[in-house]
Amino acid sequence: MIALTRMAQQANHPLPAGFRIDEYCIEHQLSLGGFSIVYVATDAHGQRVAIKEYLPNTLALRSEGQTAPIITEDHLPAFRYGMKCFFEEGRALAGLSHPNVIRVLNFFRANDTVYMVMEYEHGRTLQELIQKNRPGVTENFIRNIFTKMLNGLREVHSHRLLHLDLKPSNIYMRNNHMPVLIDFGAARQTLACDTPMLKPMYTPGFASPEHYHQRELLGPWSDIYSVGASMYACISGNTPQPADNRLEKDRLVPAMVRWEGQYSDQLLETIDWCLCLNHRYRPQSVFALQKALTEAVVPPTPSPPEPKETWLDQVVSKFKKTRDA
Repeated sequence: MIALTRMAQQANHPLPAGFRIDEYCIEHQLSLGGFSIVYVATDAHGQRVAIKEYLPNTLALRSEGQTAPIITEDHLPAFRYGMKCFFEEGRALAGLSHPNVIRVLNFFRANDTVYMVMEYEHGRTLQELIQKNRPGVTENFIRNIFTKMLNGLREVHSHRLLHLDLKPSNIYMRNNHMPVLIDFGAARQTLACDTPMLKPMYTPGFASPEHYHQRELLGPWSDIYSVGASMYACISGNTPQPADNRLEKDRLVPAMVRWEGQYSDQLLETIDWCLCLNHRYRPQSVFALQKALTEAVVPPTPSPPEPKETWLDQVVSKFKKTRDA
């Protein structure tokens, strides 16, 4: 237990620039998380790719200058099981080909771990985009981005897969503003579920209540909760109240209340629908959510104005009153 805590506090060192692995040459580290390291690399044809390396820092440690990670005997079964999940995730994603889902090109074992090779995309995350351009978060922007992203999520769900870590930082915006789903959490979720020593790798505020309790209830509606939380976060600029806290005391101001009059009732109702704590009351499929997001917004019909009384009307009214008297 002490070894686990000590290991969790140390960051793994990335492979150095110029390091060759399989047919790829590492250029530099792109991101470092608790579960993996992502690199920019070039393939044998000189094309840029992104390579994700399975390296959970609670189980494995790689010091500077090393290639293979150090894994204690106690952590070896969990590490190998997680590696198997990661490998299967790569295999499943490699079978997907959709413009709104990151393309997995290859996956292989090396250096006592597993690597997933993906297309390198030019752009930035939705999180970065909304932080730098708050006025641009209009109703049309939200409907357009999330409707397109949901095309990719529909494809994922049709292959009996779940994303399980949907949030603005995992929606990548190409330079042409086409959203792409990245960083699937399926392997982490399976690993966390089957291995009590690991804390679940979800993102508070975007994870559904099922992520915390009754994980056997995880389904498409769980990703849909995360979509609702992502839309809410785009408008507010902040992470919503975590679902486990909401279960104790729900302080999340409904979108319908918080932004009344600033966005259409139909959009705000859709966001609140996705954020229902009970999974049965949310949209049960991506198709149902897309239908709500693409419905034409009918503006409220204004009441007809009161007819103005003309000079002639006033004369006639005065005449009638005089006559009747």
